[in-house]
Amino acid sequence: MSQGPYRNEQLVLVARLYWVEGLGQKEVATLANVSQAKISRMLALARERGIVRVTVPDYNPRNRELERRLKERYPLKDAVVIRSDPSQPITGVRSALGYFSAPVVSRWLRPNCVIGIAGGRAMQALVEHLKPAGQVRAVTVVQAMGNIDSSPGPYDAVELGRLLARRWAGRFLTLNTPAILPDPETSRRFLALDQIRMVLRHLSRAHILFVGIGTLGNSVFAERKVLSPRDIEAVRRAGAVGEMLGRFYDANGRECDTAFKDRVVSLALSELRRVPRVVAVVAGKDRTAAIRAAVRGGLIKGLLIDEGGAAALLQEGACANRAGGR
Repeated sequence: MSQGPYRNEQLVLVARLYWVEGLGQKEVATLANVSQAKISRMLALARERGIVRVTVPDYNPRNRELERRLKERYPLKDAVVIRSDPSQPITGVRSALGYFSAPVVSRWLRPNCVIGIAGGRAMQALVEHLKPAGQVRAVTVVQAMGNIDSSPGPYDAVELGRLLARRWAGRFLTLNTPAILPDPETSRRFLALDQIRMVLRHLSRAHILFVGIGTLGNSVFAERKVLSPRDIEAVRRAGAVGEMLGRFYDANGRECDTAFKDRVVSLALSELRRVPRVVAVVAGKDRTAAIRAAVRGGLIKGLLIDEGGAAALLQEGACANRAGGR
């Protein structure tokens, strides 16, 4: 077989100077008596011919110790903690969470299962990387909450649900309604529609439901101006510490008596508790109180979270335990 313009001996020399000796391409070119422009091609050829073999130690993206501690501290069936760099911006944290947790989640999605899905940026990072593990077909994906506004973004449930159903060659059931309706009477009428009732019935029978957890200071409803600062303040006065599926709940995971309680189109929290596998997808350290309340109220049974968020959750839990023991 012809070795082309470069002999293996030349490639060994170039590869050794570059990767073993740590010389720059200019120095390698001088010592190997070739032009600097040829070095990149020679290095690539060295790998193609097997002269250079790259080995990388196994990397476990999950922090198993934090996962174990979370399960010890909280009644969680699933706890997946993805390693993160403290200096990483939140966008990078979300990306890492989605990329590295996707293979785990993909194995959870079985044939014929019903999958409920809410929206959120961390959820978007996860769904974008989900791929069927084997021939998984005949799933039903259900939008878990009405639309935030009239212009759905790439991280809204309606878009993520479509993408997930398409990947799994399944069907997608949408809630063709705003998430928060103008008044309780309008909400009652919408919820009486056969189409809406059918979707919510499927949602209540979901095998697994993926949700996001919002806070009063970091809420998609405030960001998209569905709720005004005055609305948020009223929710705060009602005792809310978190939001899930458009429903605001207190420190014990009970839905707060707010002006929005009877206007939300989503699964009621009482029905949410009956779903066997509700998994929250959360990135960042600012939602610890909301997560703890959701766990305490039996709203979630699983958690996908970054390392920093998990550490903060454990620290807050420890502080709460010490305070309760005084």
